[in-house]
Amino acid sequence: MTSMLGAKRDAPGRPRTEGHDERILEAVLGLIDRDEPVTVNAVVEASGVSRAALYRRWPRMTDLIAAALDRGRANITLDLSGDVKEAIVAVMFGDLAAVRGVGYSERRFRTRLALVMANPELQRAYWTSHVRRRREAMVEALRTAVDRGMLRDDLDLESCIDAINGVFYYQSVVRGCSFDDPEAIRRCREAFEVIWRGMERGHPAR
Repeated sequence: MTSMLGAKRDAPGRPRTEGHDERILEAVLGLIDRDEPVTVNAVVEASGVSRAALYRRWPRMTDLIAAALDRGRANITLDLSGDVKEAIVAVMFGDLAAVRGVGYSERRFRTRLALVMANPELQRAYWTSHVRRRREAMVEALRTAVDRGMLRDDLDLESCIDAINGVFYYQSVVRGCSFDDPEAIRRCREAFEVIWRGMERGHPAR
């Protein structure tokens, strides 16, 4: 699953055929859903796209699988014109389906977890290409809160985001709760408040 796609590519500048990306990604998801190996031959056969077209888009299978697993995920946007904390709470605890993406099911989430935990190379590819990009809005929000004097200026913002996101993963991965479990959401909300209080300006640093 992690082998390099080392075949010769088409001449540079050749335009991509419209719809190829969608067909390739759908083929990969179909293979994953059927618990079949995601190989170059299998993707080419299922998608009807040539090997050359596949090579142009995704040089490595890990990058292709990461892109397929991310289909349907929503990019987070935050309105920072008002209170930053309220903006974060509105996104994280408002319309949860919209936050994760309407087309991103809980089954897809759990499938991604299983695949990336079994394949560190795929995990790194998913982090680099997709997760880091999705965290940018939260980094900006926390940085804005620091600039406005709401949060301490000695915070490691990346670690803060890890702590906030971690409470959600704990409910799903360790407790086995669904996305829509009211008690799980309540616990996440309480944990968020604890973390936020620890980040606030005036709270003693360690």
